[in-house]
Amino acid sequence: MEYVQERIATLHDFGDAVPDAPTDRATVVVPMTDREYRTPAAERVLSTLADVDPERVLVALRTEPENVGAFDAWLGAFDPVETLWCGGRRVRALLAEHGLDGAQGKGRDVWLALGVAALDTEYVVIHDADATSYSAGDVPTLLAPLADEFGFVKGYYARIERNRLFGRLFRLFYTPLVCALAERHDAAILSYLDSFRYALAGEVALTADLARRLRVSREWGLEIDTLGAAFDAVGFAGTAQVDLGTHVHDHRDVGGSAGLAAMSRAVGAAVFRTIEKHGVEPAYETLPARYESAAGTLVDQYAADAAHNGLDYDRAAERDQVSRYAAAIEPPGADTRLPAWADTALDPERVREAARADLAAATGSGPTPDAKG
Repeated sequence: MEYVQERIATLHDFGDAVPDAPTDRATVVVPMTDREYRTPAAERVLSTLADVDPERVLVALRTEPENVGAFDAWLGAFDPVETLWCGGRRVRALLAEHGLDGAQGKGRDVWLALGVAALDTEYVVIHDADATSYSAGDVPTLLAPLADEFGFVKGYYARIERNRLFGRLFRLFYTPLVCALAERHDAAILSYLDSFRYALAGEVALTADLARRLRVSREWGLEIDTLGAAFDAVGFAGTAQVDLGTHVHDHRDVGGSAGLAAMSRAVGAAVFRTIEKHGVEPAYETLPARYESAAGTLVDQYAADAAHNGLDYDRAAERDQVSRYAAAIEPPGADTRLPAWADTALDPERVREAARADLAAATGSGPTPDAKG
């Protein structure tokens, strides 16, 4: 337990109080794929949200046409959920019409949902559906600072499970990378990126205005893109982070096409795009070694922390991950992010209409009724 303030406002959990929050003026965006279908974690999230009763829950769904009917029927049991199928023929054609078709991933799904959500809601919350520790207090805790004139709120939490430290991509890649960059560059954007206790947390709340101003990566990197946009829009003074306790999430392997090593490349590219926009020019040829040095120091500190708390800790395995992540440090390449909704001619109302028509065609139903709110 502590009450230390950071460069950004840090709102602690001192006793499980749930603050007053404008839940009735908020849309909760929950991206889902087949991996969340009927899982205990997703069931818990959706049933808990029904008790929280926001203005709307918008599930940004990415699945194949043959799975849409079963998925939508399952989601329909939870009120007030609206399914936004992101992969239908009409949605894809609409994006292609505006030169926005391309790779599909979590970032693209959330981007589509943000445009729709911002049409008729004041605040937006984004979070995943894989936390088995999900609490009814999470959404109000994220939303409450927005009513207190903050524009962007990030959740943070401990990742301790099975007597081990998790949150590996954040602990072993993001944090030492930002540290290595900050040692060479005195830049406000790096101070901002370093201010968050869990910068890769997917749990955020923001105003609808900020939602319209986000440029996001199509796949991974969404969390960093969001931080960059928040820095530009509201800065240190308009940002808060809130304590969400201890979260238990699904875990990824380090290797494989969807593993942490692959994700580190997308996260690194998002970091580099963000800081280059603000005038930071990383020395890419020396950065991997400087990153590994910073990460090595953290590994020793995590080992001491784990020992102090009686946790299992494999120092060699952590150092091996650091070595694999170092290979992801390279210039970011072409910028393929989606544009801010405020900067595109695409009307999000047309996206909503196309998604509803696609859903109706896939499920063999009539017109989808209007969502609550």
